[in-house]
Amino acid sequence: MTRGARGAAPLLMYRDHRFTDEVARATQPVWERLHGLLTDVDWLLKAPIIHRIIQLKQETRTLILAHNSQLPEIAYGVADKVRDSRQLAQYAAALDKDDAPVIVMCGVHFMAEPVKVLAPERTVLIPDVAASWSLAESITGADMRLLKQHYPAAPVVSYVNTSAEVKAESDYCCTSSNAVRVVEAAAKEFGSPRVLFEPDRNLAANVAKETSIEIIAWHVTCMVHDRFTPELICELRAHVPGVRVLAHPECPPEVCAEADFTGSTSGMIRDVQTSGAAKMVMVTECSMADNVAAENPGVDFVRPCVLCPHMQRITLPKILTALETLSPQVEVDENIVHAARRAVERMLAISPPRSRHHHAITPARSSRLREA
Repeated sequence: MTRGARGAAPLLMYRDHRFTDEVARATQPVWERLHGLLTDVDWLLKAPIIHRIIQLKQETRTLILAHNSQLPEIAYGVADKVRDSRQLAQYAAALDKDDAPVIVMCGVHFMAEPVKVLAPERTVLIPDVAASWSLAESITGADMRLLKQHYPAAPVVSYVNTSAEVKAESDYCCTSSNAVRVVEAAAKEFGSPRVLFEPDRNLAANVAKETSIEIIAWHVTCMVHDRFTPELICELRAHVPGVRVLAHPECPPEVCAEADFTGSTSGMIRDVQTSGAAKMVMVTECSMADNVAAENPGVDFVRPCVLCPHMQRITLPKILTALETLSPQVEVDENIVHAARRAVERMLAISPPRSRHHHAITPARSSRLREA
């Protein structure tokens, strides 16, 4: 399926006790952005919920943060900030003390925990506590302690897609956008030729090709990105001549090798905006591709994406319920808050890249990677 440029969205004329004149007018700017991504019937059902969420968040001074992979109606309908994991953590850390006494995190649970760690005085809500993540569930604090016993001199870099308990056992956190820089900073600080990197093996393999540091990797992969194959990329190029392929570094290295660009969420978005390509495919989660399509209506997007079942747990009705009940609340054990905050703050202190090109991963070199 390919999405191209969209025409102006007409003001829908249907009215009932939910889709009133007030709702139609107030939400029309959102409909202008989502027209073509949602059907008219979808919009008639979702617009009243969006309208009520906006009213409630203004009344309660609530801030809604959303990951790039959230559904378009969340990202463009109710969210105040839509960013990748690192950027959302940075934003929460920089809030003034009187800003936003309540924060709703639209993403999976591991994304909400750093917000609570960095803003402990605020009420942090997650609309569905079952919104977990395959990577986060694959490793525990006990696993980390055992790894550190085997490699006592090696610093530990944990991907942000981990629990607060695992972050507390780590020296640094990282995201896909800064993983290479964090690995090299950790190795330099600890004077070590190797770094323990967990839990995503694919990301570790792609990072290992960009650095001389030996990477000791955990043995799991993302259930979404690991489903892409080089054969799929080749088929796409055959069916859509001239398409530019963007891959997330959680994809297998052989998939990244077939892509035109490999980079983080923010890096892929920047490439869409600056490469000038007329046809794009984003080898990542579906909702993220939809959100980028909404921002770039002049680009045709091919969608061989994979839906993340965990991200899809966050819905408009659940956000509304969270605002109405101020639950479920995210809590982090006080015994691990300090150590987890240290790992996150070390990541945030590392300078950003000087140009967009620094985000790109080019997995063509040999690497120093081995599994723990």
